[in-house]
Amino acid sequence: MTEKLLNHRAEGPTSAPPLLLGPSLGTSYALWDKVAPELSITHRVVRWDLPGHGGSAPDLIGPGATIGDLAGLVLALADSLGIERFAYAGVSLGGGVGLHLAVHHPERVSSLAAICSSAHFNGSKPWEERAELVRREGTGPLVESADARWFTPGFTVPELVRDQRDADPEAYAACCDALAAFDLRDRLPEISAPTLLIAGREDKATPPPHLREIADAVPGAALVELPGAAHLAPAQCPEAVLTALRAHLGGGARRGMEVRREVLGDAHVDRAQSRQTPFTARFQDFISRYAWGEIWTDPTLSRRERSMITLTALVAHGHYDELAMHVRAARRNGLTPEEIGAVLLQTAVYCGVPAANSAFAAAQRVLAEDDDL
Repeated sequence: MTEKLLNHRAEGPTSAPPLLLGPSLGTSYALWDKVAPELSITHRVVRWDLPGHGGSAPDLIGPGATIGDLAGLVLALADSLGIERFAYAGVSLGGGVGLHLAVHHPERVSSLAAICSSAHFNGSKPWEERAELVRREGTGPLVESADARWFTPGFTVPELVRDQRDADPEAYAACCDALAAFDLRDRLPEISAPTLLIAGREDKATPPPHLREIADAVPGAALVELPGAAHLAPAQCPEAVLTALRAHLGGGARRGMEVRREVLGDAHVDRAQSRQTPFTARFQDFISRYAWGEIWTDPTLSRRERSMITLTALVAHGHYDELAMHVRAARRNGLTPEEIGAVLLQTAVYCGVPAANSAFAAAQRVLAEDDDL
């Protein structure tokens, strides 16, 4: 029997770092419509619907559900997509799911952003009362107050208000049960993932002190407060949310650029950057983020070992211009000319004598230039 999964939408290259986006109670993944397409330029973005919201089946949870139950559904979705480790960002209830994942499944969460969220949602009583109301009368009574709860006066997103109206009452009430039981304050210091908190200055549901409380407890966490934003900040202030998330998620690219400069040298990287155009910008970002920010930073192999492997691979494929660059990199990584020669001699056996002949010629030019300096 096929396991029933949360409804979701995936965007961006499957080879890019995965990013899961969680919604607020009463909304669908349409909450991320103005943000997800931009994030998908550099990430494999997967946004999901709560049970009974959007396209997710209502019977995925039932009365007495917990945020841990929702987190389990998110992990099942990630597993079904072959995603082992992911960045996560969530709004309100979706942010609570992210906090739970970061505490209870730290091996799965590479970074965390909680937006207009909390480590507790003002105690159990308001949610118990709302759950009782919705089970008795449906979500209709909540639709009238949705704009006031979610946005600043005069602003609305009709699609999200429809999500509130169309949500399954039993599943919505079960999500209220989860919020009523949630309090993670005493576990916040255990969170080790790089963490960003985004607060809306006009948010009445989870006002800035809720986010400050998390920021003060999570080691190294950063806090951004958005003027003019209420509870559903990604819908009301998408550019501000994008700016904050890009800076937070770009850590791999920044570290990759540092390693790239250490291995290849400032002069080479500066030349590459000066030649960058809008056409090549995404490729340059890919190199910095993936090749240098993830592969070359992996401590399993030393930089000396990575240089030897790289030289061999470049000879095998006949990339002699790139080989010259990596001969210089190998010297920076501590290989002697004799060791470089031994690597190239090895390629004569396994890649062929003509390939090794061209490689020795390219390497000799580089080493001679170094001797002249």
